[in-house]
Amino acid sequence: MQFQIKLGISARHLHVTQEHLEILFGPGAQLTPMKYLVQPGQFAAEEKVTLITPKGNLPNLRIIGPVRPQTQVELAIADARKIGLNPPIRNSGDLTGSSPVTIVGPQGQIEISEGVIIAARHLHLAPETAEKYGIKDKDIVKLKFPGERALIFENVFTRVSTACADEIHIDTDEGNACCAENDMLITVIKE
Repeated sequence: MQFQIKLGISARHLHVTQEHLEILFGPGAQLTPMKYLVQPGQFAAEEKVTLITPKGNLPNLRIIGPVRPQTQVELAIADARKIGLNPPIRNSGDLTGSSPVTIVGPQGQIEISEGVIIAARHLHLAPETAEKYGIKDKDIVKLKFPGERALIFENVFTRVSTACADEIHIDTDEGNACCAENDMLITVIKE
């Protein structure tokens, strides 16, 4: 089975808890939507932070809202190496044993003992789309990228939920490897 879904290239970003947001930006802080994303209710916020490690720092890391139950940093491998981190490749929310980091905002800083990951490539599907193509939540599929640097990504995790809009997520390293662009149609292969 093959079908096409639009691509979303996910740049490095951070999800925060309300408690951490208030430490970083001050009591009562709220995220300010800058741009709404394809996934329902999610937005790139105006607020940015700096990551600090013993080997370097990464400024201007944008927060993605709304606030979450866990603080989580998602980097591309190139970003992580730049600041001396070697985080695991994980699905969102799977933070046990992931990398630590210091996060600095304009009003304060936090140190998380785990929470930095390389987000595993994944496919978001609305239930009706998943049913149409015979895909279930947590199925593993492949992605076929066209063009001069055509390639196939394997081990793509599927998320099926009423909270999802149809979209493929890869990081900037993966997008650069195949000269991909946001909103291009990518072939999903389910074997």
